[in-house]
Amino acid sequence: MSSRVIPHTTHAAVEIAGGAWVLVAPFILGLGNAATVISLLIGALLISLAVQVSESGRQIPLGAHAGFDYALASFAAISGLAIGALAGDWRATVFLVAVGLAQAALTASTRWSVPAGA
Repeated sequence: MSSRVIPHTTHAAVEIAGGAWVLVAPFILGLGNAATVISLLIGALLISLAVQVSESGRQIPLGAHAGFDYALASFAAISGLAIGALAGDWRATVFLVAVGLAQAALTASTRWSVPAGA
């Protein structure tokens, strides 16, 4: 049995909710300027990618979407580590690395195919 059990439409819904959280979290958590800018960028990209997943509005192939999601996950985690190392903002490090890990886990669990005839 495949570990990819989440339909891509559910993936998109989770990304929209997660993107909204990533947009507001730096203000709630009191993160620094660098972490806030990176979080705003990541949140906006998550929502932007998610809204175009539906079959009628798809601009990016599903396989490419998965690649963008992995790249975004890597960017979040690496940015978090860099902020921790350079600015000493370890709360931002924990938050951004967690965002990256969550995004990678969501992407890895998503079924990136469309049923025949759909």
